[in-house]
Amino acid sequence: MLIRSGKIQFLFWAFFFSTMIYLWIVAVGFQTFILPDEKPLEMPQNVIVLLFLLYGFLTITTLAGLIISVMINNKHYTRLFSGLIILIFATIMASKGIFG
Repeated sequence: MLIRSGKIQFLFWAFFFSTMIYLWIVAVGFQTFILPDEKPLEMPQNVIVLLFLLYGFLTITTLAGLIISVMINNKHYTRLFSGLIILIFATIMASKGIFG
């Protein structure tokens, strides 16, 4: 069995949870705003609060992973976290473009 250092394990789990939170945000956004059964009359406040909390957790885990990967000079995880940050930013810009 391969034993990894604690920093590499942290990077792996930070990337795993960042990806899962991102997929959760996308799923909630699609179910609520893109594919609803009927057009909601008001914006659902509980979904908005959930999305803000998830984006907060996503930001913390992604930036923590990027900072740690840069500090230990791990190019693999630096590229993964940088790509995830670009994907997050592109998703925010796309949703801003769709919903105004």
